[in-house]
Amino acid sequence: MFKPFFARLKQGHQTRTFPPEPKLSERYRGLPIIEDEHNETAVELCPVEALALDPNGKLTLDIGRCIFCGNCEKSGAIRFSREYRQATFSRKELIFGAELEETGERLRTEIYKIFRRSLKLRVVSAGGCGACEADINVLTTLNWDISRFGIKFVASPKHADGIVVAGPVTANMKDALLKTYEAVGEPKVVIAVGACAISGGIYAGIQSDCNGIADLLPVDLFIPGCPPHPATILDGFLQLMRASNN
Repeated sequence: MFKPFFARLKQGHQTRTFPPEPKLSERYRGLPIIEDEHNETAVELCPVEALALDPNGKLTLDIGRCIFCGNCEKSGAIRFSREYRQATFSRKELIFGAELEETGERLRTEIYKIFRRSLKLRVVSAGGCGACEADINVLTTLNWDISRFGIKFVASPKHADGIVVAGPVTANMKDALLKTYEAVGEPKVVIAVGACAISGGIYAGIQSDCNGIADLLPVDLFIPGCPPHPATILDGFLQLMRASNN
C-alpha cells in the first residue's frame, strides 16, 4: 500500500522548469543559422528545397520547410544552434536571409486579451507521420505539465479556443479539418505545428496533399520543426498567450 507513496518521495519533483534548465542536449538541432551565405552546395543537398539563392546569389533558408536533417550543416552553410524558440506569428518571418517587405503580422485584433489566462486547444492530426502529435502529447505528461500554464487539450472543438494542426492535410482529412475549424466558436486561433502543417514538408507537391494549412485557414502561429521539440511547441503557445496580453 505504501510502496507507491515511498517511490514518489524517492523520485522527488519530476516536472521540469520552463524555460528549460539546464540547456537542451548537445545532439538537439535547434534554430538554424546561416554561416556561409554564398554556399551553393547546400542548396543541392537540401531534400525539401528549404534553401535557395536570392537574385543576388545569397542563401535564404525557409525553416517552415526545413526538416532539420542536417545535410546543409555538412556543407558548412548552416549551423544548428541549441535555440528552441522558433515560433512566429507570420509565415514570412520563417524565411531567413531574405529582404522582406513586411515584418511579422501580430495576432488578429479581435483575439487580444481573450486568451491571456487560459487556452483550450483541439489537436487535429491531418495525415502526417505522427511525430508532431507525439511531441504535442508529451506536453501533457508529468514531466512538462502544460496545464500549469493554463493550457489544455480538449476532445471537442466546441470546447476549444482554437485548433492545433499537424500534418500536410491529406485530401481525406481536408473536410474534417475545415469542419473542426467551423465548430470552434469565435474568436479562435489556428496553430500550425511542424513543417508539414506549415508548408507540406516532405510531402509538398504530392497531389493527394494540400501542402499544409496556409491556403485553407488563417494561421495565427507557426511552430517550425520536423518534429518541433516540446519546448519549442510550449514556447509558441506561451507567446500566443503573452501576445494576447498586449
